[in-house]
Amino acid sequence: MSVRVERVRELLKREIGEIIRRELPIEKAGLINVNDVSVSNDLQNATVFIGILGKDKKKGMELLAQNRKYIQGLVGKNVVLRYTPQLRFVLDDSIERGNRVLQIMEDLEKHSS
Repeated sequence: MSVRVERVRELLKREIGEIIRRELPIEKAGLINVNDVSVSNDLQNATVFIGILGKDKKKGMELLAQNRKYIQGLVGKNVVLRYTPQLRFVLDDSIERGNRVLQIMEDLEKHSS
């Protein structure tokens, strides 16, 4: 991955996270976190990997889908690029899976002592 693509990826990750925190109410969407952003080499598409803390992950993803163009527009205003990448939101449960593995390991450790 080129240095430019990497810089754009980090910038998008930070900016999209900030926009979501500012624009989507926690009580409706849960606590939404941008875990990572994957950007195509031509910078025209970006996949945003989302973690949602809260009971209703489906509702959080629906809110993101409904507000995708609005969020994309704000990104376009705040991040100066030739093209604003087309955003795609994907639920990323890798942190939850990691926490579950740690919990299982902790339980095994307790039972073996």
